[in-house]
Amino acid sequence: MYVIIFTVFAIWMLFFDGNSFLIHHELNSEMKALENERDYYIKEIQKDKKAIKALSTEEGLERLAREKYYMKRENEEIYIIEYEDSIKNKSDYD
Repeated sequence: MYVIIFTVFAIWMLFFDGNSFLIHHELNSEMKALENERDYYIKEIQKDKKAIKALSTEEGLERLAREKYYMKRENEEIYIIEYEDSIKNKSDYD
């Protein structure tokens, strides 16, 4: 008699109760996903802080302007050298 009652109670607690094992497993999986997402955003924030720190100096701004926007000083010539593997072929546009 006690075994039957214990079995029914265990089944009820594992599957049907509001705090069942299945719900706990779902919540734990969701927590792990959120922790991974948090870690990703922490890394992105650190990367952005480094970029802001680099851009806060005059040299950093000049480097960004030269590398990304191809700006130059007066009386200065800039030559952009493209390697063969970085040039797009006609077949890349198709």
